[in-house]
Amino acid sequence: MSDGAAAGSPGFFTVEPLDEHNRALLANVHPAGWANPDPAPRYHLVVVGAGTAGLVSAAGAAGLGARVALVERHLMGGDCLNVGCVPSKGVIRAARAWHEARQAAGRFGGPAVAGAPSFGAAMERMRRLRAGISPHDSAERFRSLGIDVFLGEGRFVGPDAVEVDGRRLRFRRAVIATGARAGVPAVPGLAEAGFRTNETIFNLTELPRRLAVVGCGPIGCELAQTFARFGSEVTLFGRATQLLPREDADAAAVVAAALARDGVRLELGTVPRAVRLQGTEKVLDFERVGGGASGGPAAGGGAGSGAGTAGNRGALAVDEILVAIGRRPNVEGLGLEAAGVRSTARGVEVDDRLRTGNPRIFACGDVASRFQFTHVADAQARLVIQNALFFGRARASALTVPWCTYTSPEVAHVGLSARDARGRGFEVDTLTVPLAENDRAILDGEEEGFLRVHLRHGSDTILGATLVAEHAGDMLGELCLAITQGIGLGSIASVVHPYPTQGEVLKKAADTWRRGKLTPTVQKLFGWWFRVFS
Repeated sequence: MSDGAAAGSPGFFTVEPLDEHNRALLANVHPAGWANPDPAPRYHLVVVGAGTAGLVSAAGAAGLGARVALVERHLMGGDCLNVGCVPSKGVIRAARAWHEARQAAGRFGGPAVAGAPSFGAAMERMRRLRAGISPHDSAERFRSLGIDVFLGEGRFVGPDAVEVDGRRLRFRRAVIATGARAGVPAVPGLAEAGFRTNETIFNLTELPRRLAVVGCGPIGCELAQTFARFGSEVTLFGRATQLLPREDADAAAVVAAALARDGVRLELGTVPRAVRLQGTEKVLDFERVGGGASGGPAAGGGAGSGAGTAGNRGALAVDEILVAIGRRPNVEGLGLEAAGVRSTARGVEVDDRLRTGNPRIFACGDVASRFQFTHVADAQARLVIQNALFFGRARASALTVPWCTYTSPEVAHVGLSARDARGRGFEVDTLTVPLAENDRAILDGEEEGFLRVHLRHGSDTILGATLVAEHAGDMLGELCLAITQGIGLGSIASVVHPYPTQGEVLKKAADTWRRGKLTPTVQKLFGWWFRVFS
């Protein structure tokens, strides 16, 4: 395997360039000349897919003494290691460092920055770090854990058997953990012109001068801001009229303002209608359909260089197009019918215990979850181990699921939104604390953002929260613990937090709730008390 992919195959992507770092990566996650072992007579668990969900399932079961087989048709580590969390956070950090360096003189009296940055060096750093992390997910490491690792196409050939590379693996239980891939819209001319997704954008070694990003969800927003900070002229298109449509509207507005400041042109409420080649340029024809409007700086002026509009239609000439419209579950070619497993366009159908229609077979991670996050894949895999191997009754619906969008500032959320809480019949009290009231945020120059906590009406029970801050993801853990363990906001008020930290914003929210308990009647009682004992 030289380039890490079979071009055009669902769920496959190329790994480029083939420098020393990517060669080291491939040597770990799909080593050339790998010899599949002879199958055991029967496995306690066969895991199909070696992304996060599959790796955690396999390692956990083997650690408990089960006989485990792990099947991967492409790259060990799945999206997270190869084309998701790891490379994206590497390039996001580089872009943030460049941005901070440019601002150092004006904001902090630091030295003025001179010279052009090196996009190639930033991407080389990412490839080096990714290769350094890859041994943890390697085929060799999982073989050392006592797991039979099979590299090749796995396909169910019956209710209790998987076939791979001509070998039949019989099982007592199996886990489908084949993940998902980038979705691609049916836009005329897009395939012919060429485009990138998260699966190929990290192969770039040269910065595109002009980049169109199609999709206004987390991936689109993160990478639009990142490439703008690197120096690309970026235009972001979204069908929705709000960035990050499932997030709090005020949080999305903060991110929209930040992207615009960083040079991203926003074309919301639009859809791409066609893509055509014009010399070496890719021209994206779009139409405004959702009442959205352009925002942010112009992407350029003049024919063939920027976004030109006529009524509700427009065209934009760019060098690269990044498609980030969501993900599609990998269910093709698995032989699910032979196994008695049902699937839809949303993925493998499972119940709340992550069982498929075949009681021997479970599914977890992106192929079977509406929450397509690495940490959810990890958590669901742990549930599968309990339920598949030990007659457990753990339920996926019991998980408290946080998530974070790694823009600058970040948007982190856990639990229910106010709308969802009301939809479940809760009356809601909402507290909002601006970061501009937090001393550390002011001193860091990071006061843009807020904490918003939703409480069950009349109580301190936390139903959900949204946090917008430069390091919101790192600050969310206390709220995750509180919701999971039923710790009320009143209890958080009694916790001593170090000063000055941005995490104190949660303490301030708790103090605000506590002050709200001082009703006029309570204040009168306190007044009587102090008069009597004065």
